[in-house]
Amino acid sequence: MKYLFLLIAMYSPLCELKAEDWKPLFNGKDLTGWHLQKQRGQHGTGGHWGVTDDGVLFGEQGPPGSGNGGFLLTDALFSDFELKVSLRPDWGPDSGIFLRTDELGGGWQVYVDHHDHGNVGHIRLETKPYSVPFRPWGFSRIDPAQPELKMAVDARAKDWPARVYEVTCTQEAWLQVWKPDDWNQLRIRCTGGKLPVIETWVNDLKVCRFNAATTMHPAYQAERAKEVVLPSGSIGLQVHGGKNWRAGDRVYWKDLYVRAISR
Repeated sequence: MKYLFLLIAMYSPLCELKAEDWKPLFNGKDLTGWHLQKQRGQHGTGGHWGVTDDGVLFGEQGPPGSGNGGFLLTDALFSDFELKVSLRPDWGPDSGIFLRTDELGGGWQVYVDHHDHGNVGHIRLETKPYSVPFRPWGFSRIDPAQPELKMAVDARAKDWPARVYEVTCTQEAWLQVWKPDDWNQLRIRCTGGKLPVIETWVNDLKVCRFNAATTMHPAYQAERAKEVVLPSGSIGLQVHGGKNWRAGDRVYWKDLYVRAISR
């Protein structure tokens, strides 16, 4: 019987995903392994990024409140991978984690929009020539003085067919696990060709499984998406451009780890 278990282990896809395969993306000291986007994009030239005295990575507009945002990108490029990160966004910033990102900051986005009608964990395709939001619902803070978040309707999703996502959690389930104004863990898995399958978890709750090749979003065209996305690219952290990001607001990140997945 022990040989049967050994054979199953040897040929299981999970053999590729040993815990020791996790590699740190952030050293807790400086921005080694990262760079600002090399070309000006739709959100700006990159924003301002730094490390706090206690070893936490942060992003804000640069200068703060100027409207100039952008991306901090990994030097390394990734195709099929799994990422885990702890995040603590202030209330108000519009941020995200971008997958297979180019030097303009275009690619597949996992929302980190911690503001009224925001979302954390669902998907957006965001490139300058073509963007599609796959956001089924959001949340809001009804009383700005209170940390509790409430459900919010996203009017763009009212006419969606059932198969925009292969899996998506409910608003109620998400609100039960999210910790406002505290550290939360986000895990992302990205696999497949130019049109990937993206899966996300927030604090171990599976938020979604999105298939870019088969989604039935009414505004999405798979062939057009193929023209603007990359099969591999950087992992990017976003500071959104524009005047909605107030001076002093930041998004904080720590414990960033990645592991490659072999096809």
